Amino acid sequence: MTSPRIVIIGGGIIGSLTARALCREGLTDVTVIERDPTYRFSSTALSAASIRTQFGCPVNVELSLYGAQFLKGVKAELGEDAEIDFVEGGYLILGDARTEAARREALAMQRGLGAMVEDFGPDACAAAFPWLSTDDIAIATLGRQNEGWFDAWSLLQAARRAAIAGEARFVQAEASGFITEGARITGVRADGAIHPCDWVINAAGPGSGAVARLLGIDLPVRPRKRTVFQFKAPLAGAGMPMLFDISGAWMRPEGDGFIGGIQPDEANDPDADGDFEPDHALFEDRLWPLLAARVPALEQLRLVRAWAGHYEMCLFDHNGVIGPHPDMANLVFATGFSGHGVMHAPGTARGVAEWIAHGHYRTIDLSPLGFGRIAANRPMPESAIY
Repeated sequence: MTSPRIVIIGGGIIGSLTARALCREGLTDVTVIERDPTYRFSSTALSAASIRTQFGCPVNVELSLYGAQFLKGVKAELGEDAEIDFVEGGYLILGDARTEAARREALAMQRGLGAMVEDFGPDACAAAFPWLSTDDIAIATLGRQNEGWFDAWSLLQAARRAAIAGEARFVQAEASGFITEGARITGVRADGAIHPCDWVINAAGPGSGAVARLLGIDLPVRPRKRTVFQFKAPLAGAGMPMLFDISGAWMRPEGDGFIGGIQPDEANDPDADGDFEPDHALFEDRLWPLLAARVPALEQLRLVRAWAGHYEMCLFDHNGVIGPHPDMANLVFATGFSGHGVMHAPGTARGVAEWIAHGHYRTIDLSPLGFGRIAANRPMPESAIY
């Protein structure tokens, strides 16, 4: 049987892992179109590269649990040369009295799915984490397993090598249009060439909304800039988990210091096409004061450097969009993860490959993340977005 021709738009971590997963299914006629093989501005390469099981939507917990096992067994998955330095350090997520009830409900759901998450009251939190200011904390939760951080660049390179070893082709080009016959895509235009296809996977990350518009499809995914700051402080980072504050500020150990960040206000968060300039004012005006209030040792913080990358922000409900378009069935989405794309890439790739190879999901039921919820205007909001 001839393998179907599959074109993946976007060669970041989701596109590369999807190519590798398809090849493992025996579907080896796979072309990955990536406009910048240096990945200089790739969301994958510029991400904080972490994974957590603490989400509000069950499908996201399942994707994280799958992703964690993938990362722990990355050599078996992607080859013996895959070195990603996974640190299973956990996420410490703080909550106040306003969110305590919802957090405990989510905690029960997470544990029911197999997440190993511990909870702390105010006194227990203060005792376990004496470097924290805990006056306003009503609940804190910490993932004891399957949460931490890793080297996203190394993961991307290993995924790309594994896909190429499986016979996937990577083409340096930019998708600029499509050839359609009725409700099917038959070709992808890219830099003057036409790539015939039986399936198209939109894994273009922050550019996936623009790719969808080439087909007249309104995919509510937009590029939003997020700045990561690296700093040092008189605080021992060894053994410290990744911290998410009530305010939305976050930080974690990195080398002999720390990295951290915070989302800008919605009014100051436009589409970020081409803008990779770090937002230094965000550090001075918001992040530093918030972190110093939560971790007093950070009052003596020293900024080392900063960089900015793009989230593929799903403005509809901050959840990924995975699976076929309801009217153009050979168009499959794998995008819109709103900051949790790297951690959910392994499960997304597995699911997309299963859909194309078998016509249904086998490992995780990803149908809640389908485009149908957008078409029907039924958002499924993810509350745990940072």
